[in-house]
Amino acid sequence: MRLGVLDVGSNTVHFLVVDAHPGAAPLPAYSHKAELRLAELLDDAGAITDVGVERLVGMVSSSLAVAEDKGVVDILPFATSAVREAANGEAVLARITAETGIELRVLSGQDEARLTFLAVRRWFGWSSGRLLNLDIGGGSLEIACGLDEQPDVAISLPLGAGRLTARLPGDVADPEDVRELRRHIRAEIARTAGEFARQGAPDHAVATSKTFKQLARMTGAAPADAGPRVPRRLTRSGLAAWLPRLAGMTVAERARIPGVSEGRARQLLAGALVADAAMDLFGLDTLDICPWALREGIILRRLDALDSPSERRAALTS
Repeated sequence: MRLGVLDVGSNTVHFLVVDAHPGAAPLPAYSHKAELRLAELLDDAGAITDVGVERLVGMVSSSLAVAEDKGVVDILPFATSAVREAANGEAVLARITAETGIELRVLSGQDEARLTFLAVRRWFGWSSGRLLNLDIGGGSLEIACGLDEQPDVAISLPLGAGRLTARLPGDVADPEDVRELRRHIRAEIARTAGEFARQGAPDHAVATSKTFKQLARMTGAAPADAGPRVPRRLTRSGLAAWLPRLAGMTVAERARIPGVSEGRARQLLAGALVADAAMDLFGLDTLDICPWALREGIILRRLDALDSPSERRAALTS
């Protein structure tokens, strides 16, 4: 079955075509994406600007054309914090439906955390024991922990790299702005740390998202072209060594760091501050980077729904 996943995120709108069926890992077949950075295309009232809406509608329309060309039989469209929290979110959704026929499902922050956790569990398996997963998006930070495929605790905090970058104006961050943002991030995460501490120490700490992948690459992990199955890890010591350097760099200088895209270079410092705070407050020296995240969680949940009880009984008795 060829599926298309339309992911309207705070940074990127990504249409991923995959070949998938129950019991098998989704196999990416084609990728179509654009960095719209919707979290930055907001007016003073918190509404997505007309420019942002036009770009989003155009991207959804072009994704439908890709779906037709690539033989996609089912599209799974969803949106995260940028649309969820926009003052005109409902109007944006209505316009997309009217002009393209696509009805975007708006995920809650907890939905994001749970579905990402499912993908991580399927990637690393049951031998990981109690999993803790961190995901830094453009608008929010998701944290989930548990022993099963559904986490015991799942939360979402307004600590996305795109959102926080607005608090670091200028080409080079002002040291006082960095200190204030660091205090804010740590206070937000500390408020929730007790919920996770009550679950016990994780057996395996994992991170997902483009931000964590870029931070890991920056500190020495293998490049993307080495493939998804190459183990990658982010260490807190490596990250801490880079933080003062990032704070003193211009955006153009950050963009020259291996693995850092030009479109995300401005957000790298804010993302690093969130990652450093989370690793410190949760007592994590290392994080393994998982190549699967929210999109794969959406696909896996869809495939689970296709795997009917009658098919399962037939498999058990065959």
